Parts: sequence; C-alpha cells; structure tokens
Amino acid sequence: MKEQIRTKKAPAAIGPYSQAIKWGNLVFVSGQIPLDSEGAMVEGDIKEQTRTVLSNLRNILEAAGSSLDKVLKITVFLEDMNNFETMNEVYGSFFTRIPPARSTFQVAKLPKGASVEIEAIAALE
Repeated sequence: MKEQIRTKKAPAAIGPYSQAIKWGNLVFVSGQIPLDSEGAMVEGDIKEQTRTVLSNLRNILEAAGSSLDKVLKITVFLEDMNNFETMNEVYGSFFTRIPPARSTFQVAKLPKGASVEIEAIAALE
C-alpha cells in the first residue's frame, strides 16, 4: 500500500508531490534542494548546499523508518559539473559505510536557483 511521508524536519514539497512515498519495503524520496525546514533557500557554496540537501534527505528517510545506511540508489543533479569534486567530498561524509549506487548529471537549471538536487531510493529493512 502506498503511504505518503511527511516531516517538519525537512522542507515541505514546493509543488504537487510528496517528500517521499513508501511502497512495500522501499522509500522513494523526491529530489531535495537546499531549503531549510521553513522552505527558505540556504545561502552558501556547494558544500553548504550539499550538506543541507543530504541532511534533509536523512530526516525524510528517518521519518519513513529508514536511514542513509539503507539507501540503494541516489541521483545527483548539479547545475555545474565543476562542483562535482566538492559535492563528492561532502557526499562521502554522509555515506561512510557501503555507498549506494549513484548517477550524477549536470543540468541546465534547478528549482529556486539551487546548485544541487538529490533524490534517493532506500530500503526499510
């Protein structure tokens, strides 16, 4: 059965979508951009933006009963691939055990002028 996940520890959806959806033993987390829990864009460089995005992702996963350790697949969208190395440094500090499978793409533009957006699929068990 499909279940919507919501937490106040991450920004609310900025459109007609859910923060995450639970389906069976999986959690599908919508793309997160660097917004604080009130929905305001976090100022700062790619390090700060990546840290905020991954913290929001972690909070949503925890609200769903999962964790970063249970992430199976990540997709990273970067406005500028020149930020890859710096993003990767911060990313690595969040995934210290077995890192999930991942794809990274450079895109023309992200919502609200963000430099990074990250979505994830995680297990519940």
